[in-house]
Amino acid sequence: MSSSAERGTRARVARLILEHGPVTAGALGQRLGLTPAAVRRHLDALLTEGMIQSRTAQPRGQRGRGRPAKVFAITDAGRSAFEHAYDDLAGSALRFLATRLGGEAVAAFAREQVSGLAERLGPMMTEVPPEQRLRVLAEALSADGYAASASKAGTGGEQLCQHHCPVAHVAAEFPQLCEAETEAFARLLGTPVQRLATIAHGDGICTTHVSPHGLSNSNVAGTEMKESGR
Repeated sequence: MSSSAERGTRARVARLILEHGPVTAGALGQRLGLTPAAVRRHLDALLTEGMIQSRTAQPRGQRGRGRPAKVFAITDAGRSAFEHAYDDLAGSALRFLATRLGGEAVAAFAREQVSGLAERLGPMMTEVPPEQRLRVLAEALSADGYAASASKAGTGGEQLCQHHCPVAHVAAEFPQLCEAETEAFARLLGTPVQRLATIAHGDGICTTHVSPHGLSNSNVAGTEMKESGR
């Protein structure tokens, strides 16, 4: 098998572990039609690269004698490698869109991407008191992989922190993604917000200041777009 074919098969093994893990070597072989020796070769390589990790499976019912089953799961490094691959594809798609249709098309795409969050949370936000909305938003963002938290701000108002950004590398090139997200936050919270820092710009955390509720909503449009460095 050529080296390129080997890499392709190894990537398929890693993807199956990402999507279906923890999984046994036997299950991987059945799904991919590989011999036990071939599966072991790819698993050993992925283990050496730090892409996956192995552990003993939790026994279910009575097992016969012999070695306990071993399962394989993706590591944080392996997950990040897939995220960077998606970043490359997303970046290429957005560059194509910008070249063919211009920056406004990218902005429209960005707004469409965050519309799902707004549609999902919009009805809920009307049912919770204003002072609880940021907590609800942070929980929803965490469920989407942003590791978000809400806290009181020392200067008044509140602060939303996102400790992880799955699209940070793409957003560094296309700030429209951050801008659309900020607009959505202001609409969902019903108060002006201001982006103070972003992971895409090299900061450690995406930080958004949320103004106290009760301010005129007419100020939202003028405040929500003021981001760090803009």
